[in-house]
Amino acid sequence: MPPANVFDEARDALERSVRELREQLSQAEEALEKLGGKATRRSPGRSPGRRGPGRPKGSTNKSSGGTAAPRKRRKRRGGTRADQAVNLIESQPGISASDVAKTMKIKPNYLYRVLGDLEKEGRVKKDGRQYYPTGG
Repeated sequence: MPPANVFDEARDALERSVRELREQLSQAEEALEKLGGKATRRSPGRSPGRRGPGRPKGSTNKSSGGTAAPRKRRKRRGGTRADQAVNLIESQPGISASDVAKTMKIKPNYLYRVLGDLEKEGRVKKDGRQYYPTGG
């Protein structure tokens, strides 16, 4: 069996490669955004990328002293999706979930979960495929 340090060296080499690839990916995404393209975002549940354990948000593994431009974040729309859905149902009683989703410009499969929670909370009631506001 090889000595333990061989495994440590192999793991360290792989970790360095992963860090370098993440940095290259980040640079490519930034360049694509600057050229007007849309960089793909990682899906929920994936690792935070360049941010290592114990590093504060916004910190990177860059060793160079250069400063990167801060990323622009989208501003939130007013209220939560649930509140938006309730307001829409109150303004259009009897509206279907798919119509609510189209109006809110979100996917219906996400909205069904939101509406189910609203129904459990007693904020809306469902009759067939139609949703109605409740009195309280």
